[in-house]
Amino acid sequence: MRVILCIVFYLAFAKAYAQELHAWIYFTDKPNVTASIASPQSILTQKAIQRKARHGIAIDDRDVPVNQSYVAQIQSQPGITYKTQSKWFNCVHVTGLETDINALTTFSFVSSVDFADPTKMAQINNHNKFVQTTMPPLTYGNALNQINMIGLNDLHDLGHTGTGVTIAVTDSGFPNVDTNPAFNQLRNNNGIAGGYDFVAGDNSYYGDHFHGARVLSIMAAHEAGNFEGSAPDAQYYLFRTEDVATETPVELSYWVAAAERADSLGVDVINVSLGYLGFDNPAESLSYTDLDGQTAFISRGANVAFEKGLFVVVSAGNSGTSTSHPYISAPADADGAFSIGSVTATEQLSNFSSIGPTFDNRLKPNVVAQGSSTALITENGALVSGSGTSYSAPLVSGAIACLIQAYPNVTPLQIKNAVEQSADNFMTPNNQFGYGIPDFGAVFQILSTIQLEGLELNHYINGSKQFMIDLPQKHPAVKARLYNLMGQCVWNGMLENEKPLDLNSFNSGIYIFHIEDMNRSIKVVF
Repeated sequence: MRVILCIVFYLAFAKAYAQELHAWIYFTDKPNVTASIASPQSILTQKAIQRKARHGIAIDDRDVPVNQSYVAQIQSQPGITYKTQSKWFNCVHVTGLETDINALTTFSFVSSVDFADPTKMAQINNHNKFVQTTMPPLTYGNALNQINMIGLNDLHDLGHTGTGVTIAVTDSGFPNVDTNPAFNQLRNNNGIAGGYDFVAGDNSYYGDHFHGARVLSIMAAHEAGNFEGSAPDAQYYLFRTEDVATETPVELSYWVAAAERADSLGVDVINVSLGYLGFDNPAESLSYTDLDGQTAFISRGANVAFEKGLFVVVSAGNSGTSTSHPYISAPADADGAFSIGSVTATEQLSNFSSIGPTFDNRLKPNVVAQGSSTALITENGALVSGSGTSYSAPLVSGAIACLIQAYPNVTPLQIKNAVEQSADNFMTPNNQFGYGIPDFGAVFQILSTIQLEGLELNHYINGSKQFMIDLPQKHPAVKARLYNLMGQCVWNGMLENEKPLDLNSFNSGIYIFHIEDMNRSIKVVF
């Protein structure tokens, strides 16, 4: 009897202390896909619908929410802890013992289970994703240097300070942003559109770790005569996706959930001053071979975000001094991520700045900005400097927002190409500086040539609702799509020079023609 009791106790003890694993549970289908796409206002905000239509981005099944009855059944299973879900990938993130997670495959609606690679032991030291150093107060001259270095003062001087553009900041928390005097102007201008704490599953994003508040200050803070952010007049969503108490794969899923929320809200730019490599359970860590832009869940999410029309700015990472892994982390490896390395105030590469290439030999980082001794304002309102690629990324995010204000019809890909073309290392890029330090004043001029091409598209609608367009000689006929304000494509075909298109079959209203061959959009009213 004593032997049996010992065996029972041992089994219970072993189960209690067995390693819980992280896994993604993928579903077979979604409910009401056709109806949801036909009525996109039921799943997306009007701002999101208009942004997609402006860039010719189709609304598809990835925009449709996950089947919540499937989620509820997963949540009710013994031994399973539900964490979050992803509509883009039609899955949920759970933790549990391997046997309990594998048992979920008995559900007919579960298509597959993907563990966070429990079979390998990646020998990678955790890297410092957050601030490296904090120093005494700075003068305004130091803050000015980080703006002038990337030519952002040229955009500000033209009145482009982010007005009408929305940035989502995904980070570890935003303590005191609701009371910090450095954000008075932001709050008074209704610049904080909202937010969410994906870690806690509530609206407590004005707390937790300081890092997000400091990152936000580089973009949004304003102190007359002392400090100016890179996009002080933009609107911001604050999303907590990082749990500093632990380092686990669920943070990858929290970020994807936040990116999906940002997309549905019509956000234009996402700042990601985060990176992931090693986890508390080494068996779940990422290795260099995983940094191919397609493997890590968060990197796949960054790619979809870019496809959906968001500009995703990501810190390259702070592993530059590592002897085992000086390379970028995820999601900086994603094709859809615009990865930002760090330089000093004198434009030398910061020794901590992570380098490329990706495992599949793509160039990273994309560009660099000042991340050593970057001026910022702390959660307590103090003007200081800090170092890390976490602080070079928001400089660029704000600058991108200013560009979008100036050229709202230009696509994220066109902006990415123009920023790289403007950088000082464009002709000889490498895996330390990428294309180098960008010049956003020059980017403004580069993008103006694209905008000027749009000026050639003279068009009118006559009294018989016949649409006529005057195309340039090099584009006598172009592929085009017509979108209504719900984001639905109501017509696609060829527009030909001076050949009328009959619009009588459409209800009167506001529509957007997206000229695919020229990457241009035209708003029409009839």
